[in-house]
Amino acid sequence: MSDKEDHADYTDGESSEKPRRRFRDRSKEVLSKQAIKIAKQAEEHEKFINKVTHLIGVLGFGAFCFLLGARPQDMPLVYCFFYVIFVPLRWIYYRFKKWHYYLLDFCYYANTIFLVYLLFSPRNEKLFLVCFSFAEGPLAWALIVWRCSLVFSSVDKIVSVLIHLLPGLVFFTIRWWNPATLEAMRPEGTGTSERAMWPYVQDKSYIWTWLFLVPLVAYTLWQVLYFLIVNVLRRQRLLRDPEVMTSYRELSKKAQKANNMWWRLSGLLGDQNRMLMYIVFQAIFTVATMALTVPIFFSYELSVIFQLLKVSASVWNGGSFLLEVMPRQVILKEKRKSEVEPVQIHSEQS
Repeated sequence: MSDKEDHADYTDGESSEKPRRRFRDRSKEVLSKQAIKIAKQAEEHEKFINKVTHLIGVLGFGAFCFLLGARPQDMPLVYCFFYVIFVPLRWIYYRFKKWHYYLLDFCYYANTIFLVYLLFSPRNEKLFLVCFSFAEGPLAWALIVWRCSLVFSSVDKIVSVLIHLLPGLVFFTIRWWNPATLEAMRPEGTGTSERAMWPYVQDKSYIWTWLFLVPLVAYTLWQVLYFLIVNVLRRQRLLRDPEVMTSYRELSKKAQKANNMWWRLSGLLGDQNRMLMYIVFQAIFTVATMALTVPIFFSYELSVIFQLLKVSASVWNGGSFLLEVMPRQVILKEKRKSEVEPVQIHSEQS
């Protein structure tokens, strides 16, 4: 092939790539504008939406408790419905708030794996153990450690709680309450070709491998990908706009303001290595919580206590938010509003 032909092929490829790139950029711009428009409209009707959310949240919580007792085998369907509906809506809201990098956090990575497992491979025992480790390990303890609050008047807080709480309840019901699983765990049911999700368990080394070691490898993969995306590929974007939030930015901001133990520990190697210390602390937290899933997996009593602990913690935090945090937020909003209104009136008169 001649040089002219090579150049023509290259030019054709480049010209065909440009319309595709323009189409992607245009689609992204349209989606972003729509997300901002919807979020702004929601903020304008915040009080009404909060009342409706409170009503639906209370009724939904009651319906969920009924289903949990009456039809535990349907919990995976409830979870899939929740994920498909509310996670895209959260992206819209977070895109407007410049919080969309939160959706790269481990909880969304894990929840995506849960969805794939429940929809496409519900009889895969090994994948079940990995999901159980994620759900009853880092996600469950994050609900307690990061003080997620069950506040029925806030869609954002309800979704935050359910993202961390619902997976553990789903895998708890599969492990202990699902009729098909209970049938499969009978000694006479082992070895049959039609056994359900979890068979009669005896090999503890197998459990440790798939409940601890493999999930740890999967977590490490996420950590590497997260670091490459946020700290390498999107580094300049984050440096240009300090309003764009990530988990590390929010946690470090709160820790610095409070000057608490975590802020002092993260600075042991200097301010330039705080991100590294954050990754180390998160890794220690993940290893410890994944190790705790093994006794939880083998003990029904411990599993029940853990579910009650998670629900109680989120309800307690919700009460603290309503009685302590929300009144302060209302006062600040009214103060800002009173400061803005005179300025607007003055500008209209002039």
